[in-house]
Amino acid sequence: MTDRTAISFPDESRSELDRVLEDLMARARQVQVTQERLRSLLKANQLVVQQLDLPVLLGRIVEAAVELVGAEYGALGVVSPRGDLEQFIHVGMSDAQVAAVGHLPEGHGLLGALIEDPVAIRLDHLSHDPRSTGFPAAHPAMDSFLGVPVRVRDEVYGNLYLSNQKSGRFSAEDEQLVTALAATAGIAIENARLFSETRIRQAWSATSSEVTAAMLSAEDGNAVEVLASRVVSLADAAIVCVLLPTPDRTVLAVATARGLDDDIVDGTLKADSESIVHGVLEGGQPRLIDGADEVGLTLPSGRRLGPAMVVPLVTAGRAKGVLLVARLAGARRYSTTDLTMAADFAGQASLAMELYSARADQQRMSLLEDRGRIARDLHDHVIQQLFATGLELSSVARALPAGVEAERIEDSISRLDASIAQIRTVIFALDGLDGVSVRLSLIDLVNELSVGLTRTPALTFSGPVDLMVTDSLARDVLAVAREGLSNAVRHASAEHTALDLSVLGGSVVVEVTDDGVGCSEGGRRSGLANLEHRAARRGGTLDFDSNGSGTRLRWSVPTTARDAAGPDERRVPK
Repeated sequence: MTDRTAISFPDESRSELDRVLEDLMARARQVQVTQERLRSLLKANQLVVQQLDLPVLLGRIVEAAVELVGAEYGALGVVSPRGDLEQFIHVGMSDAQVAAVGHLPEGHGLLGALIEDPVAIRLDHLSHDPRSTGFPAAHPAMDSFLGVPVRVRDEVYGNLYLSNQKSGRFSAEDEQLVTALAATAGIAIENARLFSETRIRQAWSATSSEVTAAMLSAEDGNAVEVLASRVVSLADAAIVCVLLPTPDRTVLAVATARGLDDDIVDGTLKADSESIVHGVLEGGQPRLIDGADEVGLTLPSGRRLGPAMVVPLVTAGRAKGVLLVARLAGARRYSTTDLTMAADFAGQASLAMELYSARADQQRMSLLEDRGRIARDLHDHVIQQLFATGLELSSVARALPAGVEAERIEDSISRLDASIAQIRTVIFALDGLDGVSVRLSLIDLVNELSVGLTRTPALTFSGPVDLMVTDSLARDVLAVAREGLSNAVRHASAEHTALDLSVLGGSVVVEVTDDGVGCSEGGRRSGLANLEHRAARRGGTLDFDSNGSGTRLRWSVPTTARDAAGPDERRVPK
């Protein structure tokens, strides 16, 4: 019997139902795939927006884009103000492949087309596009291509480049997803840049306070060196130079340098009226330049300098110098924000330098006033009292009969006269300014060599020594004094040593005496021969007498002698 409860459908209706069910399942799968891709987009956006460190953020953007559309290779090219690629962050190529390829893309061909016209480009085959310029020999093969601009507000910050989609071609949906990611990336980049600028501004501001404090607190510090040292690390620079004008307006002096080769950087820099540095110095406006070699500064090691900032050091409305901040060739360029912060910093530092200089002048004037007061007190009170005491002792000595007591008083009077002469020497030193004089130089020399003697040598001056003994003559006098005192230290074993410089009767006389054991006959005489040569060159004489009771060295030259010093002799040391 036939089962009456069995249900059957016509063949045509069954086929239609199968098609509907298959279509529903396909749509469901499509919805599922779309949901998964949207979840991937949300995940990528989340990874991007969580990062505020700009270099790390750029790498994450590329990684997220590659994962989002299943690409084998990806890159983010950052566009410079000049229209080429300033940075190129890539994913997918190994270090060995990168080394084999050589230099990274510079923004030509298809990459350059996206820079010139920032509209998304999607290609199934790169080689079929006439804008493609091909790849270097060691470059990995790339076929399908998707390029999308990354905008930060109305500015094109860079472009996302993706290649070799795993299915063989990029779809319109891939383009939409990457475009959406690029929009989020633009916001994240803007936030990261603002965050980075805030941190950099804080660093510049903090360093400005440190520099000001260092300049105003350092007693002997060099304000220019403090400025340059801080800027090297702050600006991530290879070298920082402070350039100051010279009497020749076409030449700038490198006052100080910090960074690479800072100890051997050339001390002068040519800057004609058309040069960038001269323009900054005259106009007082900071400048960004692509290469520091444009200003004529090169490193002795041969390494080329690249992006740089030239910032004026302005005080009282006038540029007193220039701050040159440079990186090596190929390094990241400085931005206008960097320039603004450097200019603000230089302005505050210039003010601190001005205050430092003013304070140093004030301290110098205060010191000179104190010296003058002490000198007046010594002259008006101490010397007068010693002189009066000497006169009183002289009257007592005349009242005494000849004998031991009278001789002791005469010795005391002689010592008082010597003390008065030494005090007058101190008064001359206190009244002296910062200029180098033979009097001050001999005082320093005596203090230097007195360490090897039992007592500090007695130093006396007679006549206008500072007026008549200058330049190369002063150098000869110092050489004579040093040789005489050094002989006393090395050979004499003396208890008393004396140095006298006098300008009397048209002659300059240096006399060094001691009460030591004298010099041996077989001792070296090269030093004395040198002094004799110095005297003969000026038409003078050298007398040297040494025996068991002491040594006397007398060097005498006429004050009218021609200055015959050689060009290689040094200046009088302080």
